[in-house]
Amino acid sequence: MTALLEAAARPAYPATIALVLSNKAEAAGLERARAAGIETAVIASKGKTRAGFEAEMTATLAQARIEIIALAGFMRVLTEEFVGPWAGRMLNIHPSLLPSFPGLDTHARALEAGVRLHGCTVHLVTPGVDEGPILAQSAVPVLAGDTESSLGARVLEQEHRLYPAALAWLASGKVRLEHGRAIVAANLAAGALANPLPEVAPLRRDDQRI
Repeated sequence: MTALLEAAARPAYPATIALVLSNKAEAAGLERARAAGIETAVIASKGKTRAGFEAEMTATLAQARIEIIALAGFMRVLTEEFVGPWAGRMLNIHPSLLPSFPGLDTHARALEAGVRLHGCTVHLVTPGVDEGPILAQSAVPVLAGDTESSLGARVLEQEHRLYPAALAWLASGKVRLEHGRAIVAANLAAGALANPLPEVAPLRRDDQRI
C-alpha cells in the first residue's frame, strides 16, 4: 500500500488514492494513509455475515466514488456477489508466480519445491482465490542458502515496483480482457513479463480514484 501511495504522489501518475479501507482497526496501513492525508475507513468483519460486511464495504466505496480497488494484504475471501460488479476493476498482488503456489506460505512452499525462480504476480480479481487474469509478473532467482525470510524480502522488493506499474496500466486504459486473459498494450507488454519495468509517468489519461 505504501508503494502505491508513493507512486500516486507523482504528478503524472494516472490515479488518485482516494480511500484506504481495512477490516482491522490496528492495520499499520491506516496510520500511514492518514499521515499522507488519505481518507481511511474501518469496517469490522468479525461478528458479521459476509453479506453484511460486503454490503458495508460497497456503501463506503460508493460514497468515496471509488472506480478501482487495489487489494494489498486484505486477507478476506470475497464473494462472487461482491467481486462481480468490480470485474476488470479490482487488482490483487500475490507473492508467487501464479498459477504456482496460490494461497498462503508461498515462499516456504517455493523453497520446498526446489524451484529456481520465484516472484510475484498482479492479477485481476475473480471469485476464485488467486485465479484471476494475470496482468504482470516479476521474477527473482532462488539462491543457494535462501531462507523463507531472505527470499520473501527479495520478492517484496519486486512487489513494490510491480504493483504501482500494473495499477497505472489499468487506470490508463492500457489493459483489456480477451477470452479470459488480460492483454496489456503492445508498447508495455515487455514490462509485464520482465525487469526492469518501464516508467509509468507517460501513461496519464483520466485521473481515477482508487
